[in-house]
Amino acid sequence: MRQAVIGSQAMVVSPHYLASTAGARILEQGGNAYDAAIAVSAALAVVYPHMTGLGGDSFWLGWHHLEGKVRGYNASGRAGSNCTIAAYEGMESIPNRGIRSAVTVPGMVDGWAAVHGEYGRLPWADVLAPAIGYAEDGFPMSPDQAGHTAAHRDMLAATPETAAIYLPGGAPAAAGVRFRQPDLARTLRRVAENGRDEFYTGETAQEIARYMEAEGGLLTAEDLAAHRGDWVAPVTGTYRGYDLYQMPPNSQGFAGIMTLQMLEKFDLAGVEHGSHAYYQLCVEALKRSFRDRNRYLTDPAFSEVPLSRLLSKEYAAELATTIDVNQASDEEAVALGSDTAYAAVVDAEGNAVSFIQSLYFEYGSGVVAGNTGVLMQNRGSFFSLDPNHVNALQPGKRSFHTLMPAMAFQGGKPAIVYGTQGGEGQPQTQTAIFTRMVDYGMDPQQAINEPRWVWGRTWGEQTRELKLESRVAPEVQASLAAAGHQVRTVGAFDGVMGHAHAIRRDEHGFLQGGSDPRCDGAAIGW
Repeated sequence: MRQAVIGSQAMVVSPHYLASTAGARILEQGGNAYDAAIAVSAALAVVYPHMTGLGGDSFWLGWHHLEGKVRGYNASGRAGSNCTIAAYEGMESIPNRGIRSAVTVPGMVDGWAAVHGEYGRLPWADVLAPAIGYAEDGFPMSPDQAGHTAAHRDMLAATPETAAIYLPGGAPAAAGVRFRQPDLARTLRRVAENGRDEFYTGETAQEIARYMEAEGGLLTAEDLAAHRGDWVAPVTGTYRGYDLYQMPPNSQGFAGIMTLQMLEKFDLAGVEHGSHAYYQLCVEALKRSFRDRNRYLTDPAFSEVPLSRLLSKEYAAELATTIDVNQASDEEAVALGSDTAYAAVVDAEGNAVSFIQSLYFEYGSGVVAGNTGVLMQNRGSFFSLDPNHVNALQPGKRSFHTLMPAMAFQGGKPAIVYGTQGGEGQPQTQTAIFTRMVDYGMDPQQAINEPRWVWGRTWGEQTRELKLESRVAPEVQASLAAAGHQVRTVGAFDGVMGHAHAIRRDEHGFLQGGSDPRCDGAAIGW
């Protein structure tokens, strides 16, 4: 298992070592954490294309040492003007794949531009240069990408533009081969030269809109041109002396705070880590936060989310009293996509950025828009076609979003910067790594290495399982099953648990970095 990386000045963590290196290069060139974060994000869009890309969304939390406050940027897209329930007449749900699953405008490039325009130090083109190089010159395909490509060969083959990139010669490429994306490189070069408007009104936007119309898609040139993300105030809570920060709705971030505030009512430090009680308390607290998340989470511009009540300590205490350490509660689970990329950067000035991005499912919609090299996301496939559902599809609406970058502060400054890939698993893995650091004194890498769980179901699954990595003690697995959980044992370091990363400032002022051994990532510090 990996050991924690310790740096005295700066730290970069991401799910791909080349993306982490891109961020480190930008810091060495004099960039700050925001510049480096954009470089990491853009690099991930190239070297981790099954998880993220220019056709997807992102959420950003940042703390600038001169401002002294946490700000968020919601770079998620809204449903197009033609994306109505009537457009899917005769269907029970929006398709998970294909051109009609591309319901929402991609917010990624707008997010880069907003963060760079507000806080960037280096020129725009410089922070995109590493990604352009990886796309033009190629990079060694990661085992993770190779595995996902092979698993989804038929889906990728369904769209000629997609197959031409990801199935060269008609077959998935093996890990380690040089993987080039010349169309994506040209798109990135145009964005570097012309700015964010290239993606929303320029040549790239025109080609996306042309392709969507030609193939029966719903997004239009006007939808792309109208897109703007939003600077937002984070939602907040506290846990054992830490101030917690998460993105507000349409992000599920509040569920992470709710869970920790319930667990604060229990003496976790007095509970043996890895025991039945540890897993039971965490899982049952999460189930209760998910119940409220599923009931309320949507675009707050369309429906109120009662955050003041959900995030109150009184409500946390009320929910905590319903948790039985010996009995599983019966809660419904929604099916969510799970493929995402989380990363974080802290620089020598103390600036910190926690961000996460996604296409929703692996390879998103499976549709590359014409000659752009851009895979379109399928985030909008999670909208409901029931007009009475809180997450019902409406033009201009943002969907329920799983993405939730996190920060925790002590003494008014960032202490822990953390997050994970994994859809439904994001609040669960965040809870695991945070309680392990705070309640059990683990460093970030140890907290990430330890066995994990995930409750619920991802898309295509019908059961509400409690998946446990095989390293969880057999007697604990048996006791959880006896308590009523549908226990299923998975691999020792199973990818279904997500790819978590974290940075923590220790008592000596050093930065400890952890990256997930379940992925191809790296922590780089100095």
